[in-house]
Order: sequence, then structure tokens, then C-alpha cells
Amino acid sequence: MAQKPAIPKGTRDFSPAEISKRQYIINKIKSNFEKFGFGPIETPSFENSETLMGKYGEEGDRLIFRILNSGDFLAKSDHTHLDNRDSLKLASSISEKALRYDLTVPFARYVVQHRNDIEFPFKRYQIQPVWRADRPQKGRFREFYQCDADIVGSDSLWQEVELIQLYDAVFTDLKLAGVKIKLNNRKILSGIADVIGAADRLIDFTVALDKLDKIGEDGVKKEMLEKGISHAAIEKVQPLFSFSGSTDDKLEKLAEMLASSEVGMKGVEELRFICSKIAQLQLDTCALDLDVTLARGLNYYTGAILEVAAPETVSMGSIGGGGRYDDLTGIFGLKNMSGVGVSFGLDRIYLVVEELGLFPKEVMSSSDVIFVNFGESESVYALQAIKKLRQSGIKAELYPDQVKTGKQLQYASNRRIPFVVMAGSQEMSEGKFAVKNLETGEQSAVDFNELTTILKK
Repeated sequence: MAQKPAIPKGTRDFSPAEISKRQYIINKIKSNFEKFGFGPIETPSFENSETLMGKYGEEGDRLIFRILNSGDFLAKSDHTHLDNRDSLKLASSISEKALRYDLTVPFARYVVQHRNDIEFPFKRYQIQPVWRADRPQKGRFREFYQCDADIVGSDSLWQEVELIQLYDAVFTDLKLAGVKIKLNNRKILSGIADVIGAADRLIDFTVALDKLDKIGEDGVKKEMLEKGISHAAIEKVQPLFSFSGSTDDKLEKLAEMLASSEVGMKGVEELRFICSKIAQLQLDTCALDLDVTLARGLNYYTGAILEVAAPETVSMGSIGGGGRYDDLTGIFGLKNMSGVGVSFGLDRIYLVVEELGLFPKEVMSSSDVIFVNFGESESVYALQAIKKLRQSGIKAELYPDQVKTGKQLQYASNRRIPFVVMAGSQEMSEGKFAVKNLETGEQSAVDFNELTTILKK
């Protein structure tokens, strides 16, 4: 017996209905990207390993899918590493390529490689799949799409203001109320590490703090201790775990806490600018929340950091995130090129919109109308009309087989096609079409112009 086929854990097949829903979300995101002045690019699904490794921190590196070299890769490997079972060092000699972990580092590589052809500030959007060797769970997959928008070549904080408005515009179009945009600044975290005497443990500090929502206050403290951060230093950050009040209150508390840190005060100044401008411009759907525990464990963020939380009525992690990176292109030889960007988590947004029942009915249907097949001459008559309907932008099709009408109607109902057209010998002689609304059950005989009007409505 043949083995039942399967797909790798953390990956999915998508049905036509699911693709239609995903495309609905993508189109909303894409249209807003373009309204905000971003242009599209694409990069390869895999990069040279050295392009990706070391850019996401130790935890990120472990989640990168590496691609084995073609041919007899072990023959060309370092046998000392093989004999010593040193998998990390062996990997670099047997794997020169890796699947992209995100879209931001490949974008930085793209900017450096094409810098002579780019007009700065350069605004790009990118909608492509990425891969992470993560543990699959609800809303977390090993293959998933990211929808990114970045601006590189400007250090203006107006870009952060615009990106927050971009988030708001997309979630407004998706009618997704209750979304919270969390905001912090890596300079704040650097300042806190300074004042508690843990500047040399900044990465360990931020990686642990970033897990507050997942493992709680005690879990964060335990991890900090394991990473070598002292009890005294952890006591000094205790106020962070219960930071409350209005945005202005939080900024004042931060200013007091970080008064002795130059970098920390710079972070406070940047947050104050962004928050004040958003307050003046106002958001339509989303709420902006200053969250001083937000860390986002990616090493390349240097300024503002953003994370988007789904409505509280839905059990879901973040559905977007991003931030400012002052010198990401420096890792590829192009110094002093500041950038900022955000990402939309398509797969998680899909699950949220689905759970809340926010997909419009028309997204569910694959076609606007299907014509019943009564025979050869009737099919020719139907296809003549179908051709004209398609030219008018209407999705129309003919049932391929001449079978019982009831079976054809059931097929249309199962596919959520709203209208069925029946054109037999009598309709043909009169130049008419019998159109039936499957939702209401109403049926009428109309000419082609009337049919077009009904279907366009």
C-alpha cells in the first residue's frame, strides 16, 4: 500500500476559498502601501548564509533553515568538525545557502547591492514568504508570509509617525477594531541597562524582557539571573513590571528614571515626539500604547520599536511589528544609512479576521455567476454571453457537463456562487436569460443588458 502523503509540520495547503481570503487581506495591505508611497521589490527565497547568520541574535540564528550544498557535501566538509561532532562549525562548510528568515535583512542587502540605482529616501514594500524552524503552534508556522514596508535613507521621526498611521489605515480597511499598537524605543532599554549597571548584558536583558507576555515577571527575572544579571540590577528594573498611567505620565517616569543616561534621555525625547504627533493627527481605529517592557529581540533595532497586538477578544500573539535600525546596511559595507520599517503578519491577521467573521460575503464566492449546461447549442449561447460578461469584469463560467439541473444548482450553492443562469431553447428563441438568485430564491427572465446590471450590483 502506498504511503499516505503528508506535508512538513508548520506548513499548510490552501484551498481556493482560503486563497481568496488571503488575497483580500493582501490587497488591503498592498493598496495602503501604495497610497503611502511605497514601491514593490522582490528578493530570492534563499540567500548566502553569511548574509543572514549573525543578524538576528543567537536565538534567531537557531531558527534559520540552512540548505545543504549540492552533490557530495560531506566530502568537501572539514573532517575535524565532523569527527568532533561540532555541528555549528560543520554547518558552515556543508551549507552555503539558507532560506530567508525575514524580509528586512535581504532588503538591506538589496539596498547595498543596488545603491547606485536607488533614489534615497527609498520606500519599498515586499510581500513574500519567509521560513523559520520554530515550534509550530496556533498562529506560528514554519513557512509564512510577511508584508513589509520600509524607508531607508532618512532618520526623520516623521517616518515612524507615518508607519503608525499606515498600520491604522490597514486595520481600518479590514474593519478590525480593538487593535493596539505598542511603542517603545531601544534607546530606552539601553538607558535602563546603563542605570542598573548591566550595559554589558544589554542583549540578554532585552531578550529576557521581550518574553514578559509569555513567561511572566518571575520567568523574566529567572532568565535574567541565568544570563548573569545581578539581583541588585533586577531590583532596579522592578518599576518596569508595573508601569502605568497615561502616555505623558509614563514619559515623565521614564525621564526621572533615565536622567543620568544620555542615550536613555534621547529615547524619551524620540518617544515624546512620536506620541505627541499621533495625538494631534489621531488614529481612526487603533490605539497607541507606550509599553516600556516591549523589547523585540532582534539585534538590529536601534530606535523606535513597534508591535501590534490583536483585539483582546481573540487569543493571538502579535500580528505585526517593526522599528528603527540606524545602521543595518553597515553590516554589508554601507555605513550611516538609517532605516525604519514595519511588517504585517498575514497568517495571523487571517486567523483573527476569520475568527471575528469580518470577511465580506463576496470574498467567499469564486464566481459571480454560473450558467447551467443544457446541451451543445445552449452552451454556445451561454458562452457567447459569458464572454461579454467577462469583458465587463464579471466572473462567469459554464458548468462543464450536461447533467441534471439539480446537481448543477447544488454545485453552485456549494461554491457560494450567488447567481445561476438557465438558458434553454425557449430563452434562446426570445434572446433571454433566466437568472436565479440562490440566496433569495428569486428568478426572472431578463435580456443581456438587464442580466449585466443584476450581476454588477
